[in-house]
Parts: sequence; structure tokens; C-alpha cells
Amino acid sequence: MKRFLFILILLSFPFMIEAQDGMVSVRQVCGPYLQNVTTNSFTAIWTTDMDAVSWVEIAPDDGTNWNNCERKKFYDERGLGRRPITKVHHVTVDGLQPDTKYRYRIMMEGVTAQYNRAGVIFTPGYGLDVKSHPTWCKTLAEDYDKLHFGMVNDMHESDSLFRMLMSDALEQKYDFVVFNGDMTSAIDHEEDIAKHYMSSASDLFGYCTPIMITRGNHEFRGNDALKWHDYHSNPGGMPYFTHKYGKFFFIFLDSGEDKYDGDIRNLGVIMTDKYTDKEAEWLKEVLESKDFKESEVRIVFSHIQPDPKSWFGNRVVAEKFVPMLNEAGIDLMLCGHIHQYKYYEPGTTNAKFPVVCNKNRELMITDVDNSKIKLTFFNENHVLQRKLEFKVGQYR
Repeated sequence: MKRFLFILILLSFPFMIEAQDGMVSVRQVCGPYLQNVTTNSFTAIWTTDMDAVSWVEIAPDDGTNWNNCERKKFYDERGLGRRPITKVHHVTVDGLQPDTKYRYRIMMEGVTAQYNRAGVIFTPGYGLDVKSHPTWCKTLAEDYDKLHFGMVNDMHESDSLFRMLMSDALEQKYDFVVFNGDMTSAIDHEEDIAKHYMSSASDLFGYCTPIMITRGNHEFRGNDALKWHDYHSNPGGMPYFTHKYGKFFFIFLDSGEDKYDGDIRNLGVIMTDKYTDKEAEWLKEVLESKDFKESEVRIVFSHIQPDPKSWFGNRVVAEKFVPMLNEAGIDLMLCGHIHQYKYYEPGTTNAKFPVVCNKNRELMITDVDNSKIKLTFFNENHVLQRKLEFKVGQYR
């Protein structure tokens, strides 16, 4: 009976395809973009217009034609032994050499039908052409003398503004780019993540420049808010994480919602109290780690800035995270949230280190070495607005 069913499926396949206005073929919609780049690995993320299985092929940056030989393949391993059939694809490429440039291309086969254990029907395969879509990644070095990165926040669905601020990202040659929360106003539909900012990011720079993302309070909102996690790959698999570039240590916090859980505007679906308690436990372990203690420069990203006398979200950051950060010796905290530039000198709130909020219509560029952190701010027309500079280690 099973064999008969399988034969019927195969016989019906040509008619199934013809019924869909010609041959069906999968295509990527958003991406690829890079996250979680390390000294020996990187993760490429992209979406497709239909369910598909996927893989990434890589080649050294040695000038050889891509078709010179069969290239090594890496697969989406989130299925833990079974290839995921999905529209959102994560493929981690590992076993690489530090400080080395690799070419890569994303590949996929669309799935038009699944029949329990009887069969899976695939479309013709598709992959990005490496000539018209050159994609590459450089793994992290073991150590760095300096870093250069950009940060934007609070775009709130303004894709055109985002494109203006980040239009020269490739020319800037950032080591990485930070999206510090509220890149959208709500995730009402899963497609909003790509439409509001991530497609532009991948087009402009994300295919070769690592993207670090903190969750803002607005990313907690909307019917598809939980889909936010599907589009990101952070160390440890949580919205809060750390990243180390040699002697430079970065902490990315999730500052939660800006209102207390029971606020009527949270619609009875927000429960951040226990979540941020667990995050605080994680932060304590981070600050006691060897990597943190041996770091020379320590920068924290948090969408919401600390202020014990302000809104609930500000108080959470101030009371749950800042006391530990004060003891650990942080050089600088970078925030957004208030849609305007503001500099909190040490002691202005309960933080013993400086806190800087970036304006929602400005790009903040950071240059850091082992002695100083320099911030420069530009508007959407790339006109310089202000400069700040901090000495490393003076608040320890």
C-alpha cells in the first residue's frame, strides 16, 4: 500500500507543478547577512519565498574560479540530525582559520510537498551567483590593536532613514555594526523584520559585515514578536550575549519592556521580571569570567539606559545590572530608546561609568584602542554633529 501511494505521488508530480503557473523555483527574499562571527566560524542567515532546505558552500579567497572544483558544503543543523524545512535559514560554517577571508554562497532547494514518510517533492535547486552577488566573510583575528564600528537604533520602521544613515557602510569598513534596539515599532507580521530593516542591511553591508543586535522594548510587541529570535544567531542562543575581539570585550544586554509586566498596555502577555532576573545571574557569571577579567576595554550595549527614578525599564537596568557593572569596571555604556542624544556623566544616575544615548536619526561611529574610546555622531546627510572621547580604564 505504501509503495502504491508513493508511485501515485510520483505520477502526479508533473501535474502538480504545471498547476502552479509554470515551474516552481525557490528564491531568497532577505539576506544573506552575517552574525556570530568568531575566529573559526560564522553564521549566514537568509529567508526564502517558500519552504526549503539549505546549505552554504565556501571557498578560499585565492582567485580561483568558483567552479574550479567542488566546494565544501555546510548545512543547517538546527534540526539536530534532520535537515530543517523552513523559510528562515541559519547555516554555521566552522573549522576555519583566524583572520582569514573566505568566499561563500548560499544554496537551497524548495519543497513543494511532503507526504509523511512517503516522499518529499523538491523544486530545482537555486543559489546566489558569486559574480553578481559576491559574498564573503573574514574571520576574527586572535588580537586587535583597534576597532571601528557603527551603531544605529530606534529606526521604528523607517527603512529609508536607515538606508541613508548606513549608505557608506562598506566604505567605512566597519569591524561590525550594532542595531541597538527598536529597529521596528512592533512585529505584527514576521515579514516586518525583513521589510523594516534587515533586507536593507543585507543589501548594503550585512553579507560581509557582522551584525550585532540588542532587543528593544518595541521588539517585545506585536503578534509575531517571538519570531524575532528566528532571525538572529547570538552566542548562547539568547537575546543577551557577549562578544570578544581580542582584548576588547562587549556585553549586549536585553533591557526588556519599558513598562512593568502588569501594565494594561502590555496586554497581559509580557513577563520580563523573571527573565531579567535570569539575565542578571548570567551577567554575574560573565563578569567573573577569565575573558572579561583579562580584557582591556569593556563596553556595554543596552537599548534602555539606567535611571532608578525613571520608567520601569530604566529602573530594571539601574537596579539589576548596573551595581554589578559598577564593581566590574566598565568603560562605557551605549544606549538608545529616548530618540535624542544624551550624555550621562558618571554619577548622574547610579552608574559609575559614562552612559551615552544615541539619537534615533543619527549614526554613531566608535573608534577604540587600548587607551581611548572615540565617538563621532553623524546625521542622515553624513554631516558631523558632535564628538566625545573617553579614556579607557579611568572608572575602575
